[in-house]
Parts: sequence; C-alpha cells; structure tokens
Amino acid sequence: MKHDITAMILAAGLGTRLKALTQDKPKALVPLNGKPLLQHCIENLIANGFHRIVINVHHFGEQIIDFVEHHQFDADIEISDERDLLMDTGGGIVKATPLFKNSKAVLVHNVDIISNVNLGEMSRQFLASGDDAWLLTQDRETNRKLLFRDDQQLIGWRNKADGSFKWVYDSFGEFKEMAFSGLHLFRSELFASFECKPQSVIDLYLYLAKTKRILSKPIQPDYWFDLGKPEQLEYAENYLITSPCHFEDFEGIDTLAFKARYDMPSKSE
Repeated sequence: MKHDITAMILAAGLGTRLKALTQDKPKALVPLNGKPLLQHCIENLIANGFHRIVINVHHFGEQIIDFVEHHQFDADIEISDERDLLMDTGGGIVKATPLFKNSKAVLVHNVDIISNVNLGEMSRQFLASGDDAWLLTQDRETNRKLLFRDDQQLIGWRNKADGSFKWVYDSFGEFKEMAFSGLHLFRSELFASFECKPQSVIDLYLYLAKTKRILSKPIQPDYWFDLGKPEQLEYAENYLITSPCHFEDFEGIDTLAFKARYDMPSKSE
C-alpha cells in the first residue's frame, strides 16, 4: 500500500477553540503529552503503512514547514500552501488534488483527531471496494450529524442546535444520524472537477452524493479524541498517560507527577 493511498493531514485551521494555545503557534504544533499533534498524526499514519503524506498549512504555516524540514520521518511529505488564502476543509482538498495524481485513493485525517482506528486495514478495504468515498462515522452525541439511508448512502446533514438541514435531494422520511469522525477516504480524482475556492468538504460530499457512492463506515476504536478545545486536550492527556502501552510515545513526561496531579495510583501502590 506504500503509494496506493496518499494521506492528507488537514492542518491549516486557525485553532480558535484552543484560545491561548494557538496565539503563537498553529494548532498542529500544540503539544499532547510532550509531542506536537502533527507528530502524533504523522507517526500514526506511518505506523499504519502510509508513506506519502500531504499537509496543508495556513495559520503560522511557516512553523509547520520548518517542523517537517527539521524532522526525519519515514515518509515523503509535501506541503499544500494556503498561507495566502485559507481554503476550508473542501477547498483545501481541491487545492491539493494535483498532489494525489500518483495515488489511487486519499485518506484525509484532521490534525486534531487522535485515535487507534486501524487506518491501514480500512484503507485496504476501501481500495478493494467499488465505492467513491467512505466517511468514517460514530454513533455519539454532537450537534452536527450526517444523515444516511439504510444502505449507508449519504443523503443529508443536520445541525441539531439550530434545526437546519441540508439534503442531497428533497427531505428524506427515514434516516440514520451519525457523527463525522474527521477521517475519510476517497478516490484520488473525486474532487478534481470542483473550483478551487474556500468551501466545506461536507457541502462537496452532499453534491457528489447525487451521483456517487458516498457511504458511512461506522468505527468503534478503543479511543478517539477531537482535540479542538483545551479541556478535550487535557482529557486526552489524562486518558493516554494512564495507559501503560502509551508511555513510550510521549517525550519529557514525568509520569509520576502526572498521576499525582490527577490523583491516580502509581504502579507501586
């Protein structure tokens, strides 16, 4: 699978929900237990068999470029530069599409998502399918939900907070609501016909679902974290540092001090 699939890390966001943590750095370089989110993401992708990676940049983009240049990763990494204009999730993918030309498919991974989803196996299954895109979804509470038919085809989107809907066609009687995981797979040329401008990837998928197989693929990993807010970042640090299998992944962490902070028993107790 070395170059059958390109992984794209969406790292161009402003990180406004992380407040003070992103005043002098991009969200991608906010540390999680001593290591930047971007490094966690890159290393996880490599461990899952991805050795070609595209990273889009905007907010403090030069810091991300410098970080990549000064670290040796077992992957070919290219930058999709949005420093002149933030392209949003859909526009960022459209802009990066020429970088996918030598791959059969693309895995998109939000930089602020940390999980142990088996991305390598999921990607192999996608390559073997005849589908155009898989949206990795979860049955969890969130205000924004993707809507699917019984056959898993995307038919709409809902904002529960304000009651608004977006439909592929007209409104649909029965549907299943699923939360988007920030992970998705698609054929490398799927977005090639779209205008390169700022736009939402969900809006693009809703348009594509009129003629393409855009499916929900539910996931149930051991852990999945959206690290868009400081309290979510702290919760993930707490969870991961107390799992012995994760200790070796974190640099510069005094695990005894961390356990004491959260009133957790040490191994000697």
